[in-house]
Amino acid sequence: MDLDRIMNDLEKKHPGEIEYLQAVREVLESIEDVVNENPHFESAGIIERLIEPDRVLTFKVQWVDDNGKVHVNLCYRVQFNNSIGPYKGGIRFHPSVNLSILKFLGFEQIFKNSLTTLPLGGGKGGSDFNPKGKSDSEIMRFCQAFMLELWRLIGPNTDVPAGDIGVGGKEIGYMYGMYKKLARENTGVLTGKGLNWGGSLIRPEATGFGTVYFAKEMLATKGETLNGKTVAVSGFGNVAWGATLKVEELGGKVVTLSGPDGYIHDPAGITGEKIDYMLELRASNQDVVAPYADEFSEATFYPDAKPWEVKVDVALPCATQNELGEDDAKKLIENGCICIAEGANMPSTPEAIDIFQKKRVLFGPGKAVNAGGVATSGLEMTQNAMKLAWTREEVDEKLHHIMISIHNACVQYGERDDETIDYVKGANIAGFLKVANSMLDQGIV
Repeated sequence: MDLDRIMNDLEKKHPGEIEYLQAVREVLESIEDVVNENPHFESAGIIERLIEPDRVLTFKVQWVDDNGKVHVNLCYRVQFNNSIGPYKGGIRFHPSVNLSILKFLGFEQIFKNSLTTLPLGGGKGGSDFNPKGKSDSEIMRFCQAFMLELWRLIGPNTDVPAGDIGVGGKEIGYMYGMYKKLARENTGVLTGKGLNWGGSLIRPEATGFGTVYFAKEMLATKGETLNGKTVAVSGFGNVAWGATLKVEELGGKVVTLSGPDGYIHDPAGITGEKIDYMLELRASNQDVVAPYADEFSEATFYPDAKPWEVKVDVALPCATQNELGEDDAKKLIENGCICIAEGANMPSTPEAIDIFQKKRVLFGPGKAVNAGGVATSGLEMTQNAMKLAWTREEVDEKLHHIMISIHNACVQYGERDDETIDYVKGANIAGFLKVANSMLDQGIV
């Protein structure tokens, strides 16, 4: 495989799509040896076919606010690869959304979904619409207009969207209601549904729970546990909330949260009513964490800063892409951090990852670590198809088993000669082989 040629050709076709190109390079660097050892992958053009999405839908959505003003937003659905199952990936509503970000997320989703062992392909979608500060009526009108354009391209056996940043149960409900009206059928075409109408227990917490389960397995390879460990978490959305809940349950102590305004450090630990307050913060539509320090006097707020300067044993970046850079990585290492598990999608820059790898600290990439969300979405699809509902304990047990299986796959393909584990390589190879072999089996279609 000529990596430089492939990347140069891709950059010419998609100039300026930084996140997408970064994600593709990271995967190709990891699987280069495997591809070279299997010439049938090259003769079948697997890499060239894999790195381009099957299709990209771009459309505008026009909607009217409560004052009668008309707004126009740009929207997308990226259907990347369906060799092992229907396209599956979230919908993101955020001003930062662009095609590069959604293609990077859709590409990552291919490998993440493959690792879960569930029959799901990779996709992603979203809009630059910002639900923050909007009334419920405005959000409903936008979601309905969004689905009016999308509904013909999705279906329970075709493409199954879910929530993501800016898209929670409320938005999923509005979109599902419009889909049901247009399609004239009641199917599990969206996941992250309300519990009253087909949703799964622990789905909101699932990505955070899975992140902590993976970190637990990583620590176990060194004879360590989460019990008694201090943990830095970034973000304060569903992933951070779920991670904080599960860390506490396993005996650890989360001491940070963050937002666009900065981060809070609570050395006493974020437990009990403080975790409940996270839900209040998220529901406030302010997108800031500073009020936490006003509510709890033992906490300190640090404006325009990131939590990676705090001395902790474990770091869980759960906010957004490229939030943890080279200097942050150096600081974590200096402060004795022994485990970094990515709860978000690609939150560490390539430079930061390089430092973690060279120092041989435990580092788990997002496509493996945060697969708990899509895994539980898959479990929701199963419950819908079987017309039943599992208990919270049943779903959590199945999620835990899936995360252990993902960890084992990463170890299988990522073990180094010095008996340490390259989780980046392991996750990429394990995810790639299943998809690539499926593509070979199905021919050129």
